Amino acid sequence: MRRTSLTCVQGPHGAESRPTRSLQHCVPHGAWMAGGLAVALLVLWPLATGDAAFAARTGSDPEALKLLGDVAGAARSTAYEGTQVTTSWNGGRAATARTNVSHTVRAATFLRGSAVDRDTPSRGPGAAEPRGGLVGVSSTMLDLLTRTYSVVRAKDGSICGRPAHVVEARRADGSAAGRFWIDRDTGLMLYREVLDPGGRAANVTGFNVLRVISTGGRDVRAPEPAGAPPGRVLATAELSDLREHGWTLPKGLPGNLTLHEARQSGGVVHLSYSDGLSAVSIFVQPGELDQQRFARWSRRSRDGRTVFEYDAVHRWAVWTSRGYVYTVLADSPQDTSDAVVAALPHGAPGFWERLRRGFARLNPFG
Repeated sequence: MRRTSLTCVQGPHGAESRPTRSLQHCVPHGAWMAGGLAVALLVLWPLATGDAAFAARTGSDPEALKLLGDVAGAARSTAYEGTQVTTSWNGGRAATARTNVSHTVRAATFLRGSAVDRDTPSRGPGAAEPRGGLVGVSSTMLDLLTRTYSVVRAKDGSICGRPAHVVEARRADGSAAGRFWIDRDTGLMLYREVLDPGGRAANVTGFNVLRVISTGGRDVRAPEPAGAPPGRVLATAELSDLREHGWTLPKGLPGNLTLHEARQSGGVVHLSYSDGLSAVSIFVQPGELDQQRFARWSRRSRDGRTVFEYDAVHRWAVWTSRGYVYTVLADSPQDTSDAVVAALPHGAPGFWERLRRGFARLNPFG
């Protein structure tokens, strides 16, 4: 069995000023880090959501959907600069990161960013500068959001000293699962938060300083991507074939997380899941884990297997099971993250599974 090579990559985000420590992330070599919530909100093309019929089908407020959909246009016509921050809470413990951003009507470019957290090695080789941001909500994310939640207007408020419209994503019981603050004057996304079932913040991303430079730009092109993932998109038939050959590639995960994209780069399959608020990436790669790289991570035993975990701005879990290395990168409430890890394989394969896999390797037509 070959050993999986790992590359250390720093996560993208920024957050409130609090005591922090340097943060280092590890993902399978060649895999693209999803970037979690900020990337889940990155819009690459315009979105028109003012359709009352669509709102009626989803149980959402047409005005709320339009506010979210118009964020993309605001980003294409407004230049600004500011400081964006992200804070995540896991087990009552907060991790923060901060990014300084300068945004033109063509692209958002982060000038300087850091993700920090106590007692962890400093940023490792291959770490990438943060990019991306609160530019808008893509059509895919909005579709996932309205499948799971009702999107409605809430009472207007203010954030970072600016008046804002507030949009809520509500669960079936009426409780808020997430909120978006949209600048009243420019239509820019200022702030967003994900709440756990108890109403506590699980993840927040937003500006604590924002200066609008100009509005009314005429550039009609969508903002440039924050960095496209490597590899190619896998078709449904290709995913089915991989599953037949022993790969565990779930169509859905606990917490109403739906698979919305699968890519393959080298020997790594990258699965992207979301409910429109939370984002989870799973990297699956044949091989064995080099456990020495995780000496400073916490350890948990599941079905006799060691899971290496790290809670920071993103929540990480890495382990080996049934001849594959699984890496989970989650921006979601802790209960959801725990359920995702528990839903994936942890034990050794049974006799019949090993036999089937052996025949699959021997089959020249497989």
